[in-house]
Amino acid sequence: MDRRQRKTRDAIFRAFTGLLSQKEFHRITVGEIIERADIGRATFYAHFETKDDLLNDLCEELFCHIVDTEQSTEPQHHHIFEGDCSESAFLHLFEHLQNNDHNLVSLLSSYNNELFMRYFKNHLEQMVSQHRSLFASRKSDTVPDDFWIHHITSTLSDTILWWIHNGMKEPPKIITGYFFSVL
Repeated sequence: MDRRQRKTRDAIFRAFTGLLSQKEFHRITVGEIIERADIGRATFYAHFETKDDLLNDLCEELFCHIVDTEQSTEPQHHHIFEGDCSESAFLHLFEHLQNNDHNLVSLLSSYNNELFMRYFKNHLEQMVSQHRSLFASRKSDTVPDDFWIHHITSTLSDTILWWIHNGMKEPPKIITGYFFSVL
């Protein structure tokens, strides 16, 4: 994607996230998005076939960075699985949330939080599944893997929502400790 296309896509994302913080997803029209992004209808459709595709791409971009297993190219950015303890991946996640990268906290606590949590949980579940060895010492042999992964993912997403709704008073290291203490 060239620079011009990237700028247009970012403008669409900004317009869309702004609207999502004000109203429910199903009430937002493509017309409102293009008006706020200051682009033409053809430009919108050159990037996204539907509003649902826009939502999917927005969530992919927001959540993949946090849970992606590829090495980051950003300087001073620590990869989520760097470190010598299993908690580093989750600490990194909570740090991103504390920094409110890409207004993620706003989206997770907006009118559309259930919509975003569904996408977020799917990405978290992929991360947990790919790195299930991090949790091996905590898992009972009688518990099936798919249940264990679902349990970890649900506990993490509920911890995130609790933390957000309580004003994110605890630092990431403390909330990571809370999360691990209840597994």
